[in-house]
Amino acid sequence: MEILATGVQRDERPLLERAFPARHRVRCLETVLSADTLPLAAGYEAVSTSANATLDAPTLEGLVRGGTRLITQRSTGYNNIDLDHAERLGLTVARVAAYSPYAVAEFAWTLATALNRRIVRAASRTRDFDFRLDGLLGRDFHGRTAGVVGTGRIGTAFAAIARGFGMRLLGWDIAVNLECTELGMEYVELDRIFREADLISLHVPLMPSTHHLVGARRLAEVKDGVVLVNTGRGALIDPAALLDALKAGTLGGVGLDVYEEEAGIFFYDKALEAMSDDTLARLMTFSNVLITSHQAYFTVDVVEEIVAATVRNVDDYLMGRITECTLVPRSP
Repeated sequence: MEILATGVQRDERPLLERAFPARHRVRCLETVLSADTLPLAAGYEAVSTSANATLDAPTLEGLVRGGTRLITQRSTGYNNIDLDHAERLGLTVARVAAYSPYAVAEFAWTLATALNRRIVRAASRTRDFDFRLDGLLGRDFHGRTAGVVGTGRIGTAFAAIARGFGMRLLGWDIAVNLECTELGMEYVELDRIFREADLISLHVPLMPSTHHLVGARRLAEVKDGVVLVNTGRGALIDPAALLDALKAGTLGGVGLDVYEEEAGIFFYDKALEAMSDDTLARLMTFSNVLITSHQAYFTVDVVEEIVAATVRNVDDYLMGRITECTLVPRSP
């Protein structure tokens, strides 16, 4: 079978090309799949997509007309796919059910420590041979409180690192994770985390109940100097409320690897274009805001796991198997 892989990052491509066995061929394109790029997928029974693909009803219908029967997405998230319509069309849809949580947890800590110790500002200064310490005063994380919002695999890995720093742990989730309680975590109401934590890290999935989980009311209650990190989903934070909180000066630092309106911006070179997203442009103006383009997962270890799961999804489709990665099973 020949597979079309779209939205492939340059560092990802050799891993994809090596992973597929001889019985399959893969064509890798940097272009992201959407209604505008549908002609590229014509004739491919299997299409592998990135998380920023637009797989709404019109795009899915176009894929089916072009002969596609399998979509295997190289991510755990799938809110970009109209699964109900895919099922009506008889499409098989699969994803990556899980991968190592350490890459994202470690990256969340990278953002937190860089913000706390003013690393970006310090590095920029020293490049200009300015070695003053003015404005670079940080705080010890040791002895302070980490609030972990979402204590699944990634949140647990984040909490374990926080424990290594010697931090007090507060957690919030719909269910208690015994691994976290063994680390000394106290499960509390979400509002209490925002009142007491010195560092808050978001690790919950995006669903109607978590959309804009961090809004004006909770941001108004945070401790002065709190560091807020989001490596989960952009829409967990209300960006307008975040701007207001930053202007109020209560936030010590904000680290965002995701952004609510990142589609069409993240993963692209926009250096020679005017930034059309006014909110994102304004966020960039704050010296205590650090924004990266959805790269928390992007380690060779995780990408190899994602690629291996993608190969298995193709084989499972051909064999008619349903696995933990299956979102819409193959029609009988």
